[in-house]
Amino acid sequence: MLATHIRRWKSVALTTAAVLVGLTAPTLTATPAAATTTAYDSTYYKNAIGKTGTSLKSSLHTIISANVTKLSYSALWDALKKTDQDPNNSSNVILLYSGISRSKSLNGGDSGDWNREHVWAISHGDLTTSTGPGTDLHHIRPEDVAVNGKRGNLDFDEGGATFTNSGGSKADSDSFEPRDAVKGDVARMILYMAVRYEGDDGFANLEPDDKVDNGSNPYIGKLSVLKQWNDEDPPDSFEENRNDVIYTTYQHNRNPFIDHPEWVDAIW
Repeated sequence: MLATHIRRWKSVALTTAAVLVGLTAPTLTATPAAATTTAYDSTYYKNAIGKTGTSLKSSLHTIISANVTKLSYSALWDALKKTDQDPNNSSNVILLYSGISRSKSLNGGDSGDWNREHVWAISHGDLTTSTGPGTDLHHIRPEDVAVNGKRGNLDFDEGGATFTNSGGSKADSDSFEPRDAVKGDVARMILYMAVRYEGDDGFANLEPDDKVDNGSNPYIGKLSVLKQWNDEDPPDSFEENRNDVIYTTYQHNRNPFIDHPEWVDAIW
């Protein structure tokens, strides 16, 4: 049974300074994510409620690392056909960066196929495709083969140019900007990985930082931009359903930033 999410949005007052003639208007920043409540607060998240900073991050790490079912790389094919199913066409999946609805049967490595995109790029911390962070369903999404190659291992930032089947996503020499509709999704996946993998399980300690061109280091940026995307693009029904399916059917853990997007600012 899919969880019912009860969102209690708190109004946030935005103050706009008066603009004098001849002066440039100030740039408005994204409104911080509003506080939420979920059906899991008294059970799954009970040891995290009320905490902030490193205490919250530590509690969430313990919660989302416990009793996890780990998938093999090959098992991701069938899992993605469930987690990313097009709600308007059960024969298709929605591609993350492109927004294209494509037949589930077109999974593979050829032109026109969709494959398994690692949102936290494999080379950022040597994730590999062995069972572990490199097969964690919370950050692996379907994407067109060519678009997956275009993203490569680029860090996330704003800027660049669109390309074939981009769906509005952009790329330049050192960064990738997802289409607006999934910017928050990308941010919450990256920050989930930073909490889930802390270097205490034989894998790298994954962390966001505030720069691009991180190479093979176990870091991905830009944190300030990811935080902004989390605020600008709150979780939608597709993302929430995906979290529920992963929790109930596959890994049995949740992405806490989908349930509580305000925890991003509480930690970082």
